[in-house]
Amino acid sequence: MKVQIHLIRHGRTAGNGEHRYVGRTDEPLCAEGAEALADVKAPEAELLFVSPMRRCVETARILYPQLEAVSVPELSECDFGAFEGKNWQELSGDPDYQRWIDSNGTLPFPGGESRDGFCGRCCAGFLRVMERIRAAGCRKAAVVAHGGTIMAVMDAWSEPHRDYYGWQIGNGEWITVRTQTEEWGADPKLIPIR
Repeated sequence: MKVQIHLIRHGRTAGNGEHRYVGRTDEPLCAEGAEALADVKAPEAELLFVSPMRRCVETARILYPQLEAVSVPELSECDFGAFEGKNWQELSGDPDYQRWIDSNGTLPFPGGESRDGFCGRCCAGFLRVMERIRAAGCRKAAVVAHGGTIMAVMDAWSEPHRDYYGWQIGNGEWITVRTQTEEWGADPKLIPIR
C-alpha cells in the first residue's frame, strides 16, 4: 500500500526566533508561533505521530485537534550538548564551535550527539511510525517533529536524494512525501510531492 506522509516542523518558539540551538530544552511555542499555526489549514491525516517535546505536542494539538497523537521519543530533536540554548553570535570565537562549523556539522556536539547517532535514532523512530501506519492500513499520516528530525529522515530515504542540509524548512512548514512502493520494509524511499 502506498502511503502519503506529511512531515511537519513544529511552530516557532522563542529560541527559534533568537536563532538558538534548541534541542533537548523542552521549550513551548511562543505566542506568535501558536497564532501563526491557528491560521494554517493542516493537510489531511488519519494518524498523527509526534516528538514528545512540548513544542511538537502543542503544534499537533493546534493542527489536528480531532486526532490523538502517538508519541515517538526517537523523533526528538538532537542533543546539542554545550551549544544548547546558544546562538552563533554567543558561540563566535569558541574553538569547539569553529571545529564543528569547519566539519560541516559532522563532528559530534561537545557533550551531545553526533549527527550519525542522531540520524540513526530518528530513522529508527520513523521506521516504527511506518510499521504503525502499515498495521493500521492507513493511507495518510502526519508526523510533527523538528527540523533536524525531518532532515535526517529525508537524507536517509528521499528519492531523488538530497543531503541533510538540503531539507531545511521553516517553523510550521511541511514536506509531503509518498512511499515509492507498496512494500517498503527498512527502505521506504520517500518521494516528495509537496
